[in-house]
Parts: sequence; structure tokens; C-alpha cells
Amino acid sequence: MLTAEPDAIALPAQPRALLGHMRNIVRRHPTMLVGGALLVAMVLMAILAPYLFTYDPRVLNPIHRLRPPEAGHWFGTDMFGRDVYSRTIYGARISLVVGFSVSILATSFGMVIGLMSGYNRVLDAIIMRIMDGLMSIPAILLAIALMALMSASVKNVIIAITIPEIPRVVRLVRALVLSLREQPFVEAASAMGAGFLRTMFRHIMPNTLAPLIVQGTYIMASAVIIEAYLSFLGAGTPPDVPSWGNIMAEGRTYVQIGFWIILFPGICLALTVLGINLLGDGLRDTLDPRIARRM
Repeated sequence: MLTAEPDAIALPAQPRALLGHMRNIVRRHPTMLVGGALLVAMVLMAILAPYLFTYDPRVLNPIHRLRPPEAGHWFGTDMFGRDVYSRTIYGARISLVVGFSVSILATSFGMVIGLMSGYNRVLDAIIMRIMDGLMSIPAILLAIALMALMSASVKNVIIAITIPEIPRVVRLVRALVLSLREQPFVEAASAMGAGFLRTMFRHIMPNTLAPLIVQGTYIMASAVIIEAYLSFLGAGTPPDVPSWGNIMAEGRTYVQIGFWIILFPGICLALTVLGINLLGDGLRDTLDPRIARRM
């Protein structure tokens, strides 16, 4: 009896089709490739910090204080003789941890609250008034006020930045839900007896994920900047924890004689935020079908 043999041509064609699709995306959205490369470089730099010829970022060496960039200290030293290169590399860990954590927490909580607000009219009136109240306060001022009530730590910085970002996600998800709940497929699901949870998480939530992913990248960029603001103002991470904001805050007094203390952390901060924003723009162009059709 003859048996059907597996298609020997279709299997190799699948990787080729995937590769062709990826090439098409890169060709149409080069900014996403550039942004992703910058972000991946910063993530690898943070993960591999102990192996990138760094010193202990907290070790003091007053004899070598305020040394300009040289062979032993690629980014120079600060006012306490600490290696600026090592502090900059390790500072990437704080900024990226805060950025990723705030992005995940804000989008997760905002999605759940936005789904409830957009689908239930009674909850909508209550939730949106609370969100409007939070949005009436600038994010940086609200974060400073929250940090004043808590001790300086990375965990508290994440909480203080997450709370002001949640209302922006809630408003986005609520607007999407208000338009989706009137769609025929949602009405059909309800007519077939689908309950609230099934309708919400099976039919409505998947259609909000693409805009949420894009919004999450912008929240991450905003969180990285706000963390630098807080640390620069002395309301962020503890002084002994190297972060880009702390390094620049300590070097501002010596900017005329040791500009490198601020220069290199500032460049890393700018490149990180630029990479995240470019990635977000590329994802928006890729995931938004209306934009994709015009390109």
C-alpha cells in the first residue's frame, strides 16, 4: 500500500517565506531595525556589564579624581576617583529595569482598568473621573510627590512612575473598547450566550494588543527619562546606586573641569530613548493596518 510522503518542497519554503517577510518589514520600516538594534545593544551592555572591562562602580580612588578620558579610564573619573565608564555601564541596568518594569506594569493595569471602564457604563463614570484627576497632575510632579512619601529605592521609583502612566493607557483602551463593543462580532458573541469574561478576554482584548504594544514602547521611553529626572533631582534611586541621572547630578558641579562626567551618561540616555522611540514608530507603522496599506 502506498503512503503519502511528506512534502519535501513546502518545508524549506516556510523559512524562506518567513525570511522574505522579515526582509520586507525591514525594507519598509528601517527605523524599527535601527531602534531595535540600539535597544538590544543597551540591553546587552547592561547584562554583560561585569565582562566589559569594568571596575567596581562604587570603589573610591581620590588619587585619580577628575582624570580626563585615558587608557586606564576610558570615560575618565569623577570627583571621587570612580571610573565613569564603569558607572555608566552599570547605570544602564537601573534605567532599563525601570523602563521595562514601568512599561509592563502600566500597560497591564491600564488594560484591565480600561476594559472594565469601556464595557461597563457605571464603572466608566467612576473610573474615568479618577483617571482625569491623576492626569491633571504632571507626571514628574506626581512622581516626585510619591517619592517624597516613600524611601529611595528602585522598587519605589518603579511604583512612583507607573501610577502617572496608567491613566494614559486606560484612556487608550477605553476608547478602543467603546468602538469594539458595537462591532458585529461582539454582538454575535453576546447573542450566542457568551458571558462577560469570555466576550471581554476572547473577543475584545486581542484587538487592543497592537495599540498597547506601541503605547508600551512610548511608556518605556518616558519612564527612562522620568527616572533620570528623579535621580538628577535627588528624589530617585539612592546615591550609592549608579544610574545615569545620579551620575549627571553629581557631575553638574564640576561640568567646567570634568564635562565627561555628564557627557557619556547623557549620550547613553539619549541613545536609549532614541532607540525605544524609533522601535515604537516602526511597530506603529507595522501593526497599524491603515498605515501599512498606505506604505
